[in-house]
Amino acid sequence: MSRTLIESFRAQFPAISPDHIYLDSAATALKPKAMIEATLNFYQGTGNIHRSQYSQALQLTNQYEHARSLAANFIHAAESHSIIWTKGATEAVNLIASSYLEHKLTVDDEIIVSESEHHANLIPWIMLAKKKQAKIIPLPLNNSLVPDLNILPSLISNKTKLIAITQMSNVTGAVTDIHLASSIAHSHNCAIAVDGSQGIVHHGFDVSHTEVDFYFFSAHKLYGPTGVGVLYIHPDRIDEMYPWQGGGKMLSHAKMDDFIAEDAPYCFEAGTPNTAGIIGFGATLNWLKDWPLDILERHASDLAQCADDRLSQLVGYKKISVDNSSILTFIIKGIHSNDLAILLSEQNIAVRSGLHCAHPLNKVLGINGSIRASFAPFNTLDETYRFCGAVEKAVSMLA
Repeated sequence: MSRTLIESFRAQFPAISPDHIYLDSAATALKPKAMIEATLNFYQGTGNIHRSQYSQALQLTNQYEHARSLAANFIHAAESHSIIWTKGATEAVNLIASSYLEHKLTVDDEIIVSESEHHANLIPWIMLAKKKQAKIIPLPLNNSLVPDLNILPSLISNKTKLIAITQMSNVTGAVTDIHLASSIAHSHNCAIAVDGSQGIVHHGFDVSHTEVDFYFFSAHKLYGPTGVGVLYIHPDRIDEMYPWQGGGKMLSHAKMDDFIAEDAPYCFEAGTPNTAGIIGFGATLNWLKDWPLDILERHASDLAQCADDRLSQLVGYKKISVDNSSILTFIIKGIHSNDLAILLSEQNIAVRSGLHCAHPLNKVLGINGSIRASFAPFNTLDETYRFCGAVEKAVSMLA
């Protein structure tokens, strides 16, 4: 791995400090200067998009729609109008539930949800199932900690309306074969919704190759701003959906007792959007084009492996995450994960502890929380050694 490449990438992030080690990128990634500057430039001028004819507003509208094109290109979508802006992956799932599935779902219909899902791709389906008196069918994990696609066909019935599945677990780092999952779903005339929040930054995604019905992720995990999400809708599904929020911009005509909705994507984007965030994310996506993401990802996973090799010498250490992942999730038997995280924080090291918004997965794994150190390309080998030393120190104190 080129040290110069890592140093150049690391230099892009103003938040990096020699005194602090950030190992919580699975929760939210640090932000590059390109994004920060684009957001600052917006607020130094400002204006409202799509509604105004003055030059600054028109320029902002162009930047906003260019960001949509960049998001489409990033996941290889044929049309930018398949990209819906949301405030995050959670809102994207709720949009699919309300706009697509609710009017299709009847009593005793079924939604298959894998046991590895983040709550964002579980709770909205539970809420909808309760509302419509439908059923949630769990898709178990196999021995590799990925959703068991071998048994998926046996779970699908003529009542199955949708399969909700993650591209990559935020706890184990396990990656699902989405191409196979999508093929199985469509062979049974079933829609599939894929949570790419963890997977997109590590592995990318190609919707032209894997024809999922819905793919979504949050910008803040992909070096972008908080409060911005991307929802891809397959063109064949758009006509089956209804606007889910009413307000300005989502209609072409209104009278006192009716309205005519705009075409997609605008019919799903009521009101004034997070313009600064979306333009900032556009700057992030444009910036990402200059970096060899596969090489950078390999560096991050190598750091996680290095940490695992050293920490495995600790008594009581048990790795929860899978191999070849930049996520290292582990427990120390007899030590609560929150206690360990606090002592690491006192040594200026940021990790995540607890259940990681995945309670059912923790139950399957037979644990009640864990430490998650998520490495990013801006992390270094020196930081990895310091992290391991800090864990060893904390364990010696807590033991």
